[in-house]
Amino acid sequence: MNKSGKYFISILVESADETPQLVERKIGIDLGVSDFAITTNDLGETEKHKNPKHLYKSEKKLKKAQRSLSRKQKGGKNRNKARLKVAKKHEKIANQRKDFLHKLTKKITDENQVIVIETLSSKNLMKNHKLAKSISDAGWYEFVRQLEYKSKQKGRTIIKADRFYPSSQICSSCGHRDGEKPLQIRVWHCPTCGECLDRDINASKNLLALAK
Repeated sequence: MNKSGKYFISILVESADETPQLVERKIGIDLGVSDFAITTNDLGETEKHKNPKHLYKSEKKLKKAQRSLSRKQKGGKNRNKARLKVAKKHEKIANQRKDFLHKLTKKITDENQVIVIETLSSKNLMKNHKLAKSISDAGWYEFVRQLEYKSKQKGRTIIKADRFYPSSQICSSCGHRDGEKPLQIRVWHCPTCGECLDRDINASKNLLALAK
């Protein structure tokens, strides 16, 4: 039984292994906060997957339920009812996040044979108090975990870029490295070739270039 009062059972069954179906595509994935994932494949197709921000959208209702719980007397029936309401709201947010992540990772692993993704240190990024809540809500760690096990099941190849690979600093058109930029700079012009570069799309193109 979980905290919201729901019961679950697990059943173990044997099944025949399916032969993974190979596909031709390769994809580079840059992760962000405003857009959850920015992808570019080897056909030159770029897509921005919006961050659904499940916690942010439900935060007011969750805080209201938590305040109601804090006012209830410990040990009373009303407190238990209020506790269940809070637990159900947390469960709904978690389920919405899992649903989004499962659908996106399934799509990516179904369509691509080689998947290149940046390596992020969530612990270090969480030290930025302005972004900590958004990073926690996004679920980057779970996204990568799902990509890894689904890729293994389907015979895909996951490539993790080096943690210090400057994907957002290199011009994907000419290779010029222009140095670090503040997060608020989303578009920049390459001083060498003059190309106008979207920070996130440019990063996904550079990650794609690492595909073998």
